[in-house]
Amino acid sequence: QVQLVESGGGLVQAGDSLRLSCAASGRTGSIVTMGWFRQAPGKERELVATISRSSGSTSYTDAVKGRFTISRDNVKNTVYLQMNSLKPEDTAVYYCAANVFYSRDYDYWGQGTQVTVSS
Repeated sequence: QVQLVESGGGLVQAGDSLRLSCAASGRTGSIVTMGWFRQAPGKERELVATISRSSGSTSYTDAVKGRFTISRDNVKNTVYLQMNSLKPEDTAVYYCAANVFYSRDYDYWGQGTQVTVSS
């Protein structure tokens, strides 16, 4: 069992920055990959960024590449999403999720944190 808690969302203006945090607890040693997802009203959930717990390798969707940075602190069992140059299109509920060993999907999800970017 893994528990994930997101924090750091809020209301900002276009061009501003936010840093989201995702604190993991429980069987964190079973985590292979952490991901940040987002879902805007009326849209499908979108994978934003991923990071490997062991190697730190990252990936990003094209919409955020160059603006967002995912990072991890394995001592604190926390994953971050630094969001710079925010755009109104980034407005969504952001979720962190964990993929564990032998799974082909994300198994654990946080409750979500709202990010709203005004123009």
